[in-house]
Amino acid sequence: MHDDPRSAREERTISRWTRSQAAAIRRSEETLAPVVYPPAEDIDPDLHIWDTWLLRNRDGTVAEIDGYRVIFSLTAPADLLPGKRHDVATIRYFYSRDGREWTCGGPVFDEGAEQRSAGGRAKSGDDVPFGSRQWAGSALYDETDGDGKLYVYYTASGTRGETDLTYTQRLAVGSGGTVETDDDGLEISGPFDHEILLEPDGTEYEREEQSRGMIYTFRDPWFFEDPQTGETCLLFEANTPVPDPELESDRYDADPAHLDFNGSVGIAVSPSGDPTDWELRSPILEGVGTNQELERPHVVVQDGRYYLFLSSHEHTFAEGLEGYDALYGFVADSLHGEYVPLNESGLVLTNPESAPFQTYSWLAYPHREEILVSSFFNYYDLRGLSLDDVANLPDDEQQRRFGGTLAPTVRLGVDGTETRVLGVLDHGHLPLPREELPPLLSSYRDGDGDGEY
Repeated sequence: MHDDPRSAREERTISRWTRSQAAAIRRSEETLAPVVYPPAEDIDPDLHIWDTWLLRNRDGTVAEIDGYRVIFSLTAPADLLPGKRHDVATIRYFYSRDGREWTCGGPVFDEGAEQRSAGGRAKSGDDVPFGSRQWAGSALYDETDGDGKLYVYYTASGTRGETDLTYTQRLAVGSGGTVETDDDGLEISGPFDHEILLEPDGTEYEREEQSRGMIYTFRDPWFFEDPQTGETCLLFEANTPVPDPELESDRYDADPAHLDFNGSVGIAVSPSGDPTDWELRSPILEGVGTNQELERPHVVVQDGRYYLFLSSHEHTFAEGLEGYDALYGFVADSLHGEYVPLNESGLVLTNPESAPFQTYSWLAYPHREEILVSSFFNYYDLRGLSLDDVANLPDDEQQRRFGGTLAPTVRLGVDGTETRVLGVLDHGHLPLPREELPPLLSSYRDGDGDGEY
């Protein structure tokens, strides 16, 4: 690894999502999801469920263990106000044989053990996760040595035992654990060895004390093994340090006032292939001057091309730009770029204007010639209210207007640098690649309301 990370920047081009590209963001038939309505039945009525990810094999395929597939989700008690859910987020797992009906297996990690300081390496057998709460990540089922080993990557947010919430973020993993199945279901149990994998270096990736922006980020670890090179990588969301906006404005082709919006997609590499051994590298994408939050970055390889997807909000675009709560994407011929925005602007999938916050936190994965995109059912029936307005509603109205479960899965067609919405599956329907999908209608908006458009 380079001694001076800034010198590494000079040796290759870092892809950028520029203001001129983002200025072309517009809703269109190709990027528009239909209005989402509440499902007949929630996955678990006792829980708020939001950011969700699949258990995957080392090659990126969806893991199937004795006929079960597994998802992990951020969860909170359903009687908690939705706006408070991130303060107590707990990772739970759910399993299914058909990808439609999901059973909650419970929390992944044991939260009831003795408190300990956050930082450093956890002792072997200590099953307590880092952070006062855990945010999104990814999950690997590694059968390299014959026996399946589980790696649950997560964002350690805050410090365990803190009285007042803090927003320190580090990339962490719980490794080990067991996965057992029988005719009645699937069970994940510890102990897990917890380890802080990466913290920002202050040069490539902004530390919390350096942040001048509206939101600080160093989170969302996502495991990826490059099928072309075999390189073992960890992607994550971060911010690029901009020490002096006046001096950096030419470099980023942006007004200094916009450079507080400095989101990036970071990457770390494991030289040994060990899923717990990582070295930071330069970002693969920067949105400096454009957007503050490039959330939950992940890659789908399709037809030899690398499709980098991320989620972002309308309120995290820099002044002078109008974006949406949406899935954005970029494409390159290799993992390290150079990336160009899909559909010219980067917009891949967004909510209709009449329901701009109905879904969020999209996750894409390949399904034969298509790409499937899952998300969670967020705020709906707002009738023109902003998210700030929602916080001022009576408690029962805040609860009523929050979905808190998995949203319908969207089918995407991909052709080089362009994508288009093909259709929609049921709430929480996550098929395996070998499974047949319903025939496509001439227009998925001609559906009969049963969830399969």
